[in-house]
Amino acid sequence: MLVDVVAHPGKVALFILAALSLIPLAWLIGEATEHAAEHTGPRIGGLLNASFGNAPELIIAIIAVSGNLPAVVRGSMAGSVVSNILLVLGIALWLGEDRAPLDRRSLTGQLALVFAAIMLLLIPSIPGWHGNPNRHSLALLSIGPAVALLVIYLIVTTVGLRRRPAHQLPPEHSGWSLRLSLAALAVATTATAVISEILVHSLEAFAKAAHMTDFFIAIVIVAIVGNAAEHGGAIVIARRGKMNLATEIAVSSSAQVGLLVIPIVALVSFAFKHPLALAFRPIELFAIGFSAVFVGFVIRDGRARRWEGAMLTGVYALFVVLFWVAGDR
Repeated sequence: MLVDVVAHPGKVALFILAALSLIPLAWLIGEATEHAAEHTGPRIGGLLNASFGNAPELIIAIIAVSGNLPAVVRGSMAGSVVSNILLVLGIALWLGEDRAPLDRRSLTGQLALVFAAIMLLLIPSIPGWHGNPNRHSLALLSIGPAVALLVIYLIVTTVGLRRRPAHQLPPEHSGWSLRLSLAALAVATTATAVISEILVHSLEAFAKAAHMTDFFIAIVIVAIVGNAAEHGGAIVIARRGKMNLATEIAVSSSAQVGLLVIPIVALVSFAFKHPLALAFRPIELFAIGFSAVFVGFVIRDGRARRWEGAMLTGVYALFVVLFWVAGDR
């Protein structure tokens, strides 16, 4: 970052500046995704935003793996799932068009994938509740669930993209070509990844200054910051009344973290000295599972309601308090 070279700010100031610099990138990713969806439809548009938006999360996780910070990796990925389906979806419903129709079938399918991830992650997690959760045997035990998650994600995503909505309006084009939209997404994601790396390296100093536990920083701050551009994009799109696209971004991103980002990080971690064991804490798995159940209840009628969005946001706030009280493992 230029300011880091020229001004040499402290780590705390660098963290704040890097976080603020994600705001215009959030706008650009949201803008580019919206224009791309005009060519592809909301389902593919949501997948594009989730994929580009989760790239920084993947990079942050790999950086943390290389630094032997397994608790930060697991916490940030669990927090990413929870913040997407509670905070982002909640704000999108809260600020978007009231009573707008939603693609209940697609959203329910994505939530089912989140449940599948929880079931498979229990295999290495339960043994990790006793003894050292980072032992090598648990990392080896994580390989099977990681491969299974990847296979499920690829199969379900392929089938989902081939399915067309029953009532699909003709696309409206407003000036951006698909090529320009994808190029903008790529540039914004690359810039976000660079800034995310700076954030990781300045987090420790920020944590000490703010007197926060490593677990809280990972599951709340790193999760939100690592997905800030994607979160902002979904909210901007919701404000413009495109609720199908906004909700697809929030929920499909959670499923993508659970079934794509987590297993990729686990498998890639074997290239480093300390491979990652997918031994999540009970509070992490409970937060993911409860969030998915609650969102399923909210979208059961296929309508977006602002008061339900406010309720989802409130539930996330309660989880933030719970994460603060839980402390480190």
